Amino acid sequence: MSANSNKTRLMGLTVGAVGVVYGDIGTSPLYAFRESIIAATHDGGNLQPEMVLGVLSLLLWTLLIVVTLKYIVILMRADNQGEGGIISLMALAQHVLGKSSGWILTFGMAGAALFYGDSIITPAISVLSALE
Repeated sequence: MSANSNKTRLMGLTVGAVGVVYGDIGTSPLYAFRESIIAATHDGGNLQPEMVLGVLSLLLWTLLIVVTLKYIVILMRADNQGEGGIISLMALAQHVLGKSSGWILTFGMAGAALFYGDSIITPAISVLSALE
């Protein structure tokens, strides 16, 4: 393969990985927006444009702060020789401690189970909220 072909494949994989990581973050406002608007008009008042803009502003800044601080600044630096994920972080924790530990294995397995559970339920909830 040529260097240009490898670079194109790397860019495709990078874009796909970014979509997987940050795509889940983008579905959270779907769940929160409707409930926030209902809470803003809890006293039976009319919905004002300022209320909608306020909720949108809160959601936008929350997403920007979470993505910037949590994912880019903190989590993207925690890797195991260029690999990521909960199992990789488990291996990194075992390397830092210098030994294999049962509680690190337990936390790693629990994290992997939570990840799989989230990946199963998120598409279903996204579809339900879109239908709502």
